[in-house]
Amino acid sequence: MTQQTGSDKTAIRPFHVNVPEAELTELRRRINATRWPERETVGDASQGVQLATTQQLARYWATEYDWRKCEAKLNALPNFITEIDGLDIHFIHVRSKHDNALPLIVTHGWPGSIVEQLKIVDPLTNPTAHGASASDAFHLVIPSMPGYGFSGKPTTPGWDPSRIARAWVVLMKRLGYTPFVAQGGDWGAIITDVMAAQAPPELLGIHSNMPGVIPPDIDKAAQSGAPIPPGLSADERLAYERLAFVYAKGVAYGYQMGLRPQTLYGIADSPVGLAAYLLDHDARSYELIARAFAGQPGGLTRDDVLDNVTLTWLTNTAISSARLYWSRVHGDGAGTFGFFGVKGVSIPVAVSVFPDDLYPAPRSWAEQAYPRLIHYNKLDKGGHFAAWEQPQLFSEEVRAGFRSLRK
Repeated sequence: MTQQTGSDKTAIRPFHVNVPEAELTELRRRINATRWPERETVGDASQGVQLATTQQLARYWATEYDWRKCEAKLNALPNFITEIDGLDIHFIHVRSKHDNALPLIVTHGWPGSIVEQLKIVDPLTNPTAHGASASDAFHLVIPSMPGYGFSGKPTTPGWDPSRIARAWVVLMKRLGYTPFVAQGGDWGAIITDVMAAQAPPELLGIHSNMPGVIPPDIDKAAQSGAPIPPGLSADERLAYERLAFVYAKGVAYGYQMGLRPQTLYGIADSPVGLAAYLLDHDARSYELIARAFAGQPGGLTRDDVLDNVTLTWLTNTAISSARLYWSRVHGDGAGTFGFFGVKGVSIPVAVSVFPDDLYPAPRSWAEQAYPRLIHYNKLDKGGHFAAWEQPQLFSEEVRAGFRSLRK
């Protein structure tokens, strides 16, 4: 599937994506051979990803979608592999042409991949072409998390957010980047928060679009389904309501993968099964995706969605990526499903709040969680996968968030 050169595993080895045509033919055959269930018995998405949406996706995937376009976009960027802590790590590395560009590592989430970040590469590395200043340029590193995409699949336990965070520091230092900054959303936000809590001297600061700001007592109450605690402001009440909904109804996949990831053989064997599972991340993202397949794109296109699903299928990483949830519960998560709590970060932090994310982090909680909060902004539009959905707004936020850390 891939071509790489070089013999020293810890060296930075060039990487090229080249999927055999037979793999794509087999994918289409499997899509066409899908055994469909009956339609849901309700008129909304309360029972899960709806049959009409999934059949629209499958029809387009089998007849019109062209993986080669995504492959060309990936290969147009510098891709590399290097071994860190016994595991191959794939990453995109784009250096800016501008002097004094700030090194930045950006981490994707689940059910995502490096596909999430493709639209922000040029705005961040080449800001003058996007209405920004050369002084806002970044050298950009976008790794595939262990078990995701083109990175290696761990064969033993232990690749939890803490270990990934340490590996990212090794990667940046191996590339000669000291100091650097880091950004993340979804799992990327957790890994970036953990890295900031570890406080390696090379890390100047972080930016998050899913900040870990929920106070411990609030997080515990939301997980238990308790009523809104007294004394919360309007912003805090809204965040609590959304968070309680996420724990009660919005992260069923997280509980399942956190407990029994290996049982999910169906999504490794069925392309449509995989697609439906990956679409069901959160209600607002699903609404956006469903509209796209109904002919009403807004932020994400059908190709955006299928680029990510197809990458997961072709790399057979449905199960290996799911194990990150298990590793969180059995590793540095201390047996909890809480993802959004305070991590103990003391270095500079920038926060961007997109309104359709899982919860809108209030400024009051951000200031408590991050004593060195250097940027906080609430956006008018955008959801959980902000870099993918609103790349211009996201890029503007990253530039603004790190501006005060530049020399």
